Amino acid sequence: MPIYVKKGDGIRGDKIIAESRKISNVQIIAKSGRHKAQRIVLKDNATCVIDKETKISKK
Repeated sequence: MPIYVKKGDGIRGDKIIAESRKISNVQIIAKSGRHKAQRIVLKDNATCVIDKETKISKK
């Protein structure tokens, strides 16, 4: 399993598990139109692991 450590590296999944020593307050952000999402910031030795992969449709 690769571990990404450089600034700008990202992961994507349907379910992601995150661990950190410090977690920011939840921020509401706009995604598209009226749809909203939540964002938090993990600080101090943060780690994320994909628990469920996204389903990608091939067309």
